[in-house]
Amino acid sequence: MPEPVSPEAFARHDLVRADPGAWADWLRTRVDLAGIPHLAGWTAAGRPLIVRRRVPGEMAGSVPLGLPLPPADGKRRIGLALPAAELAPLAAPSLAETAEHAPAAWHGTIAALVALGERHGLVPRPFGGLLWQAVTGLPYLTTTSDLDLLWPCPAPVPSGLLDGLATIADSAPMRIDGEILLPDGAGLHWRELRDAPEDGTVLAKGLDGLAMRPVAPLRAGIAA
Repeated sequence: MPEPVSPEAFARHDLVRADPGAWADWLRTRVDLAGIPHLAGWTAAGRPLIVRRRVPGEMAGSVPLGLPLPPADGKRRIGLALPAAELAPLAAPSLAETAEHAPAAWHGTIAALVALGERHGLVPRPFGGLLWQAVTGLPYLTTTSDLDLLWPCPAPVPSGLLDGLATIADSAPMRIDGEILLPDGAGLHWRELRDAPEDGTVLAKGLDGLAMRPVAPLRAGIAA
């Protein structure tokens, strides 16, 4: 394992790889998960976990993690927390890097989204089904799947990004969902940010909770 990092180094949606021994130890504490497909060899196969929002009662010294199972295996979402010393950060793939794992009908929309990001100096990356299918090799996408995207972004949001997203979404063969990720790690639903009144607020999701933030400073770059 690489040199361990502190819990404060992790943010929501980060991918990590757990030490196989720590994973096995944790799995033995969850008798309710006995026999669930894929779990026993999850980390040994190099498959990641994802950092999620902390829930009340979880210790600050641990890192809150999640693992969604494929739809064919019940689409179960499994939550756990492990010490930071047992985790190694992984680079998250970009939308362009995962495009080959998407249905053919999505390719034109993905190309348009990648181009939109390039115009604004941004690199979108997937989460949800497309991410998990790409990083695990397991079948997560179905005919009704959304395309869930993260847009790491400065504040205020670059001019035209939200309107560009809406234009692409209007003609896309799937629903385009996801968040704008601010430099402090807060995530804002892109549709909510676009549609909120100028004097309104928008929900911001962080590692340790939720907060309402005023829209105007976040959308100041969109007037043009």
